[in-house]
Amino acid sequence: MHSQTIKPTPLFNPKKIARIRAIYSRGDGFKIREARYECELPRFGPGKFLKALQGKTMAFIGDSVARNQLESLLCLLSTVETPKQLQKDPENRFTTWEFPKHNFTLMALWSPYLVSSTERVVNGSATSSFDLHLDRVDPNWSEKLPLIDYAIFSDAHWFFRLNYLYEDSKLVGCVYCQSPNVPDLGPGLAIRKAFRAAFRAINDCRNCRKIFSFLRTYSPSHFENGTWNTGGGCNRKRPVGRDEVVGDSGPNWEYRKIQVEEIGIARSAGEESGNSFGVLDVTEIMSMRRDGHPGVHKGNKWMKDINDCIHWCLPGPVDVWNELLFELIKRQIRVSSESEVRL
Repeated sequence: MHSQTIKPTPLFNPKKIARIRAIYSRGDGFKIREARYECELPRFGPGKFLKALQGKTMAFIGDSVARNQLESLLCLLSTVETPKQLQKDPENRFTTWEFPKHNFTLMALWSPYLVSSTERVVNGSATSSFDLHLDRVDPNWSEKLPLIDYAIFSDAHWFFRLNYLYEDSKLVGCVYCQSPNVPDLGPGLAIRKAFRAAFRAINDCRNCRKIFSFLRTYSPSHFENGTWNTGGGCNRKRPVGRDEVVGDSGPNWEYRKIQVEEIGIARSAGEESGNSFGVLDVTEIMSMRRDGHPGVHKGNKWMKDINDCIHWCLPGPVDVWNELLFELIKRQIRVSSESEVRL
């Protein structure tokens, strides 16, 4: 999807939605600009979405960018019906919302690696380094699979730190460990193995209903003049042109390629179990949206001097993900209906 059309009208008014978190808002008079790309999607219809998914449960599985998309969807759907919060934890990592009139449930399932992970502790202090068991899925989300009709997998950013990789309970490598005795296998392999394990869990679930799974491809960060902890920022006011985006090369595209390859394998395996797998491909379009991050306006009182150039403003470019998601869902529903008619 490519183009330069700009549509300045947001899909919802943040002032009318009390639950929108200040962490994703900008207070600098920022005007939302949605870049459109050669295929003009229908404008998101929250009523149509709720009607199409009546009686269903949708789960966003992954890191805080997954929650970012879920909160965008909450804001969009709240223009039609006010949801009821059924579950919330102190860190806002596992939340469940219900739209009673439509019997539709939204879940956020925190799992920054998708696989089983344990933070390393040294002298009683957390290290921000993790032991990842690449052949064991995280039970925090996998145990919920029997409840889920639609699963949106949204992950990757936590893999770019010091991590230790295990298979069959044996240390097989690391990411950024610089140890002479442990091979550095890089984040790409860890991402591949984690998504492979996650999709295998979907196809191996014997007490699950048919699950529609979508992979949201890698969403790039846009730190300039430094990294997140060295003063990097993201203060642009306009999207960049497609000619300014490095396509089909570089790490962003490498991680996207890995994800797409793994969901392709899962799709082939899922044909026997009746599961369906789709790709919510946002890597290229979000590479142009260097203007769409909260930056210094993220509202985190504990990290005031650090810019947020990973998450996306609400309202903002992340709303387009849900427009794309709804279009993919409608296509999947049509395909399923046609298959049932043939049977």
